[in-house]
Formats: sequence, C-alpha cells, structure tokens
Amino acid sequence: MSVTLNSPISWKNPSADDSTMLDNLQPNIIKAHVREFLTLIFLRFDDKEAAKSFLRAISTTLMKSAKQHLMEIEAFKAKPSTPGTPYIGLGLTDEGYQALQIAQRPSDPIFRAGMQKSDLNDPDVSRWDSYFRHPIHAVVLVGDMLNDTKVTAHDQVVALIQASQGVTIVGTQDGLGLHNDNREGIEHFGYVDGRSQPLFLLEDIDAEENATDGIANWDPAFPLEQVIVPDPAAPDPAVHFGSYFVYRKLEQNVRRFKRQELKLADRLFGSDDERAGAMVVGRFEDGTPVTMQSEDGVESPVPNNFNYFSDKSGAKCPFSGHIRKTNPRGSGGFENSAGERKHLMARRGQTYGVRTDNPNDGKIENKPSKYVGLLFMAFNSDIGNQFEFTQKNWANNPGFPAVPTGFPPPGVDPVIGQTKQDAARPDMEGAAIWGDPSSLKTVATVPQAVKMKGGEYFFMPSLAFLSSL
Repeated sequence: MSVTLNSPISWKNPSADDSTMLDNLQPNIIKAHVREFLTLIFLRFDDKEAAKSFLRAISTTLMKSAKQHLMEIEAFKAKPSTPGTPYIGLGLTDEGYQALQIAQRPSDPIFRAGMQKSDLNDPDVSRWDSYFRHPIHAVVLVGDMLNDTKVTAHDQVVALIQASQGVTIVGTQDGLGLHNDNREGIEHFGYVDGRSQPLFLLEDIDAEENATDGIANWDPAFPLEQVIVPDPAAPDPAVHFGSYFVYRKLEQNVRRFKRQELKLADRLFGSDDERAGAMVVGRFEDGTPVTMQSEDGVESPVPNNFNYFSDKSGAKCPFSGHIRKTNPRGSGGFENSAGERKHLMARRGQTYGVRTDNPNDGKIENKPSKYVGLLFMAFNSDIGNQFEFTQKNWANNPGFPAVPTGFPPPGVDPVIGQTKQDAARPDMEGAAIWGDPSSLKTVATVPQAVKMKGGEYFFMPSLAFLSSL
C-alpha cells in the first residue's frame, strides 16, 4: 500500500499510509487554514546547528499537522465555541537547505534556482523590497482567526528564534483579511477572491456538490499529486510529504484601477457600468461570473459551477478577463481540459495593508494608491508546470486563450499580467451589449495597477523531517 496520489482522499476514512501522511503534512496545503491575521517571518541561518535546533523545536512544540487541523475544523463545526489552534507553517528555500547542509534537497529545478532567476517579466530585483534582495533561508507563517492568539503564537516563534542564537530575522510581512458586506473575502480592488480552488478531500468535494451551486459544469476534484510530493530528506519519503510554496508580494494601486474601470465603461458603454470592471476581472464585485449574466446578484453562494462553452466569442466574459486567463475551464484552445487542469494550484493568498475606506463604496478618489495589496501564496507539486506556466503562458501571454479566426489577440491578463520592461499593454475586446458578438469593439485595456514587490520559492517539508533534525 502507498499514499493515494492519483485521486482525492477521505481524511475521515483514510488508508493507513494516507493517515500517516496527514499526521506529518503541514496544515494549509490540502485545505486552507483560517488566517484573518497573518505574519510572515523571513529568516537567515547563521549557524547550522543552531538553525537545526530551532527547526526541531518549532516543529515539536508549536506546529500542528494537517490531520490535527482537520480535526479542529470538525470540532468547531460540532460546537462553534470550540477554538482551534493558530496556524504555524514553515518553508525552506534551496539556499536554506544548503545552509543546513542537507544533501537530499527537493529536486524541482525552478525551486533550486529561486524566483530571482525566473523569466516572468518581474521588475528588476533592485526594485523589490529590500530583504528579498539578499539570501532568505526560511519563512515562518503565523496566522489565526483572532489577532490576540496570532500575536501570542508570533511571540512564541520569535522567542524560539532569539533563543537559537544562530537564526536571524531579515524581514517580516503582515497580512490582514478584507471582506465585503456579505463577509466574503475580497481583494483590494473590491472583488470576491479565492472562490475557485482545487479540492483534494472527498468531504470537501461532497460539500461543494451538495451545499453550493454544484459541480456539473466544473469539477473541483483534483488528485493529491497536484499539491504534494515526497519529502526527499524525511525519514520515510514514501509516507512523508511536503509541497512547493510560492510567495509573491503584489502591491495594488486601487485608485488607478478604479479610475481606469470608469474610463473603460465610458469607452464601451458611454456610461458608468459595473459590467466594465466585471469584464476586466471576470466576476462582478460580489462574485457573480460575468459569463453567467450581465449584472451582479448571484452571490449566495458565490458560483463556481460554470465554464465558457456558451461564450465562444467572448461577448459575455472577454478572453482577456482575469479569471478566464488564469483558469480557462477547458476553453483555452491549446490543450484539452485534462491538460489545462494540471496547471492549477492551491492558492492561499492574503490581503495586506490597512484601509480607512469601504472598498465597495463606489468612490474613487478616497482609494489607496500604494501600501495595500495581495500576498500571493500557492502550493504546487511542480512550480514550472503550475505557477510559472500560469503566469508566463497564460497571464503574460497576449495570445492566450485561442480566439476565433479574425479576432484580435486577447492581450495580457489586465490584473496580474506583466509585459517585458513594462511595455505597453495590448488592447482588449469587449462587447457593448452583453452576449452580442456584433457589438464587440477593440478598446484600450486598463494600465498595470499591480506591482510585484518581491517573492521567493520555498518547500514546506514534512513535520517528520523537521523533528528529525
């Protein structure tokens, strides 16, 4: 028997090897952990033995397993007054493994090279936040639903770091959840975010099918092999697993984006129309997919059971729409649906920055232009075929997805797409009348309003590895 990798699993009725894997896997990988308040602590190892002692101590005294996390969720569902414990996650860079002199390092070549070597049209490293310009060996994530418990856990982590006398904090980053009036998580442009996720647990797939809008048009079930890989340095890689963790800090110029939404509406409709923003993102602010209807209002629950097969001309959701570019749902035109699905990843993003305005108040000039954004975080089993493929071949590629003969190229993703050296962004196609291909017109797209401020690739190893150091 071995760990089930070619399908989702049941955490309540796992095989023996699946159970061992869950006992040693970090939380937040196969199921998101609540982290309304979050702090990331970036570390440098100055002394190998001190660093190993720190990693051993944090894994055995403060960290929990994926199985414990799932049990805490179940206990909370049964009795909402039952508190869980904070999330503490830990990732190592390839340089971190080398500083620890671990011979069996994770083998992903892009992980080993590091994000600075990636060809993603990112800004020059000299423009990244200062601590990303120097070696980072590890990251610790500390998060929870309540700030008080997050702060307590954070202080415990810092105490272990200070006691090690061989580990240095080189940078920190706070995250803070952002919500609309329906308590749905949103990003700083004001749109519901994180709705469409790969699901790896049979219990979650059953809930998606029976407690939301269903799964007939989009199957959210994904195999475990799309998010976890054997931990090569663990005592038993056959049952001890980890995951590649992508981290990118993305600053959002909300005022610029909202101004350009208004200009786009004027170019397309000659009026202020919420559909212009929905055409850029692919959803209205409340989460209603613009491919489903021409106005908002389908938000309870926020839909995920849709595809683009009835929108072959892009007259409902433009081919350039952010969520269509980054998950074409079988309509990309260059691969079959099974091939496209292999590029999707488990996203665990978190907003950062403090707002004094209401993100959905309809105003523009009170919106922030800097110091707020998204901490993009995602778990991968293959960075090149998942995160980097999505960013390079889909978001940054003006020729993706495929369009009907005679149509202009879609252009880059208007939200996260990046052009070389900030070159001009291609125009976009949009329909003045929803669903009417004869009303399609070519207009200037929104200028770049998201700036990458730094990032790195990490490997989240098994608890068995960390405790064995």
